Amino acid sequence: MLYLSGRDNTHTESWEFFCTGGRQSGYWTTIEVPSCWEQQGFGHYDYGRDYRTYGKQFRFSDEKGLYRHTFQAPADWAGKAVYLVFEGVMTDAEVRINGTPAGPVHQGAFYQFRYPVSDKLRFGGSNLLEVTVSKMSADHSVNRAERYADYWIFGGIFRPVFLEVFPGEHMLRTAVNAPAD
Repeated sequence: MLYLSGRDNTHTESWEFFCTGGRQSGYWTTIEVPSCWEQQGFGHYDYGRDYRTYGKQFRFSDEKGLYRHTFQAPADWAGKAVYLVFEGVMTDAEVRINGTPAGPVHQGAFYQFRYPVSDKLRFGGSNLLEVTVSKMSADHSVNRAERYADYWIFGGIFRPVFLEVFPGEHMLRTAVNAPAD
């Protein structure tokens, strides 16, 4: 396993970052990962209960965060199965490795997702990870499920990011069905 971010909020790594709206927006800088960009001084603050506008014209902020991070993939990983794992991104995440999409856009903030990336990595060399995070989901059902509540709405890569390495032939999951007869 190779962490690309820090392991938690007290052990972070600096990534390149660009926020499209709100505070400190419109230019490339750095941000600590994992974290929510609002807590690092970027973007807008939105409160979840504000879907009830009480006659006001209200719309949640829909800024995007663009992340870039360069990392090395060890040469001895060639021929192995490598997965890029995100433990939590708020909310939609479009992920690219060396300019190639890692997979479909992930939607939803509160669960882990992974992409097989062995065929996208440069083993023994430098690799570029690019992540575009949309604070609001393109899927309205995700927004309804994750936004209409009594809490602040944050954006960003708020949980660790890492590479998992397995032998070329492996099983990711097994299941046993043992019904009682």
